[in-house]
Order: sequence, then structure tokens, then C-alpha cells
Amino acid sequence: MLNKLVPRQQVATVYELVLTELWERGIRGIITDLDNTLVSARTPLATPELIKWLSELQQLGFKVVVLSNNGEARVSKFAAPLEIPFVYGARKPRIAAFHRALSILNLKPEETAVLGDQLLTDVLGGNRMGLYTVLVQPIALQEEGFFTRVNRVIEKLIRLVNKNA
Repeated sequence: MLNKLVPRQQVATVYELVLTELWERGIRGIITDLDNTLVSARTPLATPELIKWLSELQQLGFKVVVLSNNGEARVSKFAAPLEIPFVYGARKPRIAAFHRALSILNLKPEETAVLGDQLLTDVLGGNRMGLYTVLVQPIALQEEGFFTRVNRVIEKLIRLVNKNA
């Protein structure tokens, strides 16, 4: 079970991803979390830097979908202006929403990476689906909700166990 909580790659921000390396691995699609992965939880819209990065992704040929546990209002306000498809109310790590995101991308799991800031939602769900998982350091921990803060405590314990294993 603990191996399902280990990401294939870790980066400080999405901007550290070497997109050409992902492409060479056969990755053609990106399923990305929203809050604390692309922007902070209190940032309603994409930053200019993020808009440029998303444009670069698409110019390279990557398909992108936002997959968030957040509600429709939050996710659509962010994704609609960017013309990026999205899945809200995902209930990650449940795999149904990951299946839906793959269907939107029209890709196979081995052709898809998932980017996210949480082991217990993004990494676990992605690994259960056979996706290439990338753990991104959270952008703003102080803005997280109660359940995410609880997850962070559990994540610390998991990291301790994995170091001693």
C-alpha cells in the first residue's frame, strides 16, 4: 500500500517540470490538480506565469485537464477563461474522476501524468490508475482547509515510515 503513496517524480513547482522529458517518456496528457498545485487556494484566476506555462504545454502537444475536489464554481471560474476542460467534485483518490479525466483527454493511463500537491489524493489516485505521478510542493500551506491540514499530518507520518522502511 505504501508504494501507492510514492510519486514517480517530485518538483518544487510545475515550472520545474522538464516537459520535453515527459514527452520523451510517452506522456501526452496532463491531469492537474488546481489548489496549491497551479495557484494558491485563494487565487481565483491563473497568473500570467501560469498562463504562459499552460500555453507552452499546449504548443508542445500536451492535452490538459484540471481535476479538483473543489466545487464547480471554483473550478469553472479558473478553467473556463483558459478554455481548459475540468472535472470538479472529484473526490480524489477515488478513481472514477481520474477515469473521467482520461476520457476527456482520450488517452491511456501510461500516456498521462498527474500533477498534484497531496500524497493522499493526487498521488494515491494517480498511482492506483497507473499514471505517471508528479508531486508538487504546495504553494501556500497557510491557506489550506481543515481536511487538507489533516492530510498533511498523515503525509508527514507516511514520509517517516517510508524513510525507515
